[in-house]
Amino acid sequence: MNGPDQSIASVGAVAPDRDTGLLLRVAAGDAGALAELYRRHGQVVLSQVLFVVDDRALGEEIVQDTMLAVWRQAATFRGESRVRSWMIAIARRQARDRLRRHRLREVEDTTLVNQPSPGAGPELVALERADVAEVAAAIQTLGRAHREVLGLVFAADLTMAEVAKILEIPIGTVKSRLAAARTALCRTLDEKAKKGMSR
Repeated sequence: MNGPDQSIASVGAVAPDRDTGLLLRVAAGDAGALAELYRRHGQVVLSQVLFVVDDRALGEEIVQDTMLAVWRQAATFRGESRVRSWMIAIARRQARDRLRRHRLREVEDTTLVNQPSPGAGPELVALERADVAEVAAAIQTLGRAHREVLGLVFAADLTMAEVAKILEIPIGTVKSRLAAARTALCRTLDEKAKKGMSR
């Protein structure tokens, strides 16, 4: 485990993975390494930002701001998470700052926690039968907090612990949000399926 003053220089002394190696080069001023990090993770970061801001032009601006922050903060990376989750955390902070400035309404945690958790039933059957395009379209109809937790867990393939760190909430709250999000997604897909059958 890294000490409080450990920087990327000492992380790099222990056989860094490819992304950490790229970040070491960014910290040394290598713009090509930053471009490579963008190629490797830019689309994933953008997809996570879009779960938060739901506006592609704004999302792309936030990704650019994120890459600038990565350039400036590369030397501060402590290796306590994967580089991808570190970049997503930076992007979320950038998005949150933008939302604060635009005074957009936040979804209250209690709204999500009070929703029932998913169980076996027709809703999960709808999720299993839906194709990727249907699921993607259904996710876009969900609230922002639902979209972002689904995106972080499934699209970005992050662990519960990584999601908790990025969202700055306890793991238990991540689980509650994820359960509520899955329920909402399954209900949406089930309703669409029923409408399709009634035509």
